[in-house]
Amino acid sequence: MEFLPEKIDQYANDLTTPDSELLQSLERETHLKVLSPRMLSGHLQGRVLSLISHLMRPKYILEIGTYTGYSAICLAEGLHPDGRLITIDRNDELETILSKYLLKSPKANQIDLRIGYAAEIIPTLPDGIDLVFIDADKPNYATYYDLVIDKMNSGGLILADNVLWSGKIVEEIKPNDKSTRALHEFNLKVHHDSRVENVLIPIRDGILAIRKL
Repeated sequence: MEFLPEKIDQYANDLTTPDSELLQSLERETHLKVLSPRMLSGHLQGRVLSLISHLMRPKYILEIGTYTGYSAICLAEGLHPDGRLITIDRNDELETILSKYLLKSPKANQIDLRIGYAAEIIPTLPDGIDLVFIDADKPNYATYYDLVIDKMNSGGLILADNVLWSGKIVEEIKPNDKSTRALHEFNLKVHHDSRVENVLIPIRDGILAIRKL
């Protein structure tokens, strides 16, 4: 997942605004208690998400894939005072740690956690989305994209995480590697969609930034 030389990566992290105590505590607890802690967005990516949210001042954020809530808290930092963030995750086993930290967030009253399947929940949500962060099961990225694109405002932004998939995306894809193949097809689908413009940003495991025209 890490593509930069270690010293460059450390330098970038050292010269990036530090996380809040809440995010530091959440990261520690995730590493101590949760399987696959590398799924956490982490410091550098988290600050990027926060910066984008602050620049946009979105009134309506949708996050698909909450994990332990780190990225939701980062995205919520830039919410408009009247805004809200809906975050969806299907793993109800994480609800305890999620609720604990989301409730401690300064924007707790603006965060709406939904436990369930995103493909079922998204069609029930209202239109007018400003910002979407997709960080869930990779084979369904294209499905989530299709479900949200028509619900978004013109100028809205989709951020899709892990689109470089630890570098596998540029290697020969094995027949049984469904996640890598799905991500490659998703990247191509977005790149050839005339409704959007896109930039693949090689931050951490790759973020595909997609602006709806």
